[in-house]
Amino acid sequence: MAHEIPYSRLRAKDLTAPTRGIREAVGQNADVLSRAEAFIQLNPGSCVSHVSAARLHGIAVPGQHEDVLHLARPARGSLTRRNGVVSHRLALRAEDTVIINGLPVTSVFRTFVDLGTLLHLDDLVAAGDSIVSEHHRHFGEPRHPMIPVAGLRKLVEHTSKIHGIRAARLAIDLIEPGVDSPPETQIRLMLGRAGLPVFVPNCRIDTEIGLPVWADLGCHEFKTCIEYDGGHHLTPEQQQYDARRDQRTREADWAQVKLNKLDIRKGEQWITSLARGALRSQGWPG
Repeated sequence: MAHEIPYSRLRAKDLTAPTRGIREAVGQNADVLSRAEAFIQLNPGSCVSHVSAARLHGIAVPGQHEDVLHLARPARGSLTRRNGVVSHRLALRAEDTVIINGLPVTSVFRTFVDLGTLLHLDDLVAAGDSIVSEHHRHFGEPRHPMIPVAGLRKLVEHTSKIHGIRAARLAIDLIEPGVDSPPETQIRLMLGRAGLPVFVPNCRIDTEIGLPVWADLGCHEFKTCIEYDGGHHLTPEQQQYDARRDQRTREADWAQVKLNKLDIRKGEQWITSLARGALRSQGWPG
């Protein structure tokens, strides 16, 4: 046959075998599209779903789900049983799937609902925040939502009889536009559980020089904001920008709490204690 490959080539060290019948270049299995294409060729009728679909859409999901490929089969179809694959039976409507680079993938909304069967509530809220995220500031590119928050809410409210919709309904009341990263969602939910004053994402702080400051999270009532500094804040350019932002925040008489991943690791009590201290310095009587 024209497409026969010598056995010695299949055993080469530059190839890996994620499952029987498939060979990939070493390191290639991190690419969801390339892995999905190979598996779907062996399992016609499948589509990419759940966490794998979320990654293709750019929906935020926790990193511990990276190593497996999620595929959906028709509700009455046989499940795919292969190493590195999690197979699901889903009853999908026409509007529940889209095509990405030639591959069938569950839609953004259907993916969000399906994630409700896998993720803890906080992580599902972070996924929802990434779906509805939007902002238009005087710097950077505007961010447009995959689905506006009102549209996502309407879809959730008018959908039933899908596994995961109950979790989606719990999450929708906690989802906010304007969030840039899962840690911001995590911090906001921590503050809410602690009963602290409301912090809104992408909070505008007006300054005397005219250009506003945009805080990751802010409480206008007590002029207190929180900034989460991820890895990109370590560059000299970003540090210079952050220093100017911090100065203008102080000049506007706002208290600022700066957090990073080490603070997140210390846990909810640590985060909320820092926020309480800043709020009290601004007159909060709690």
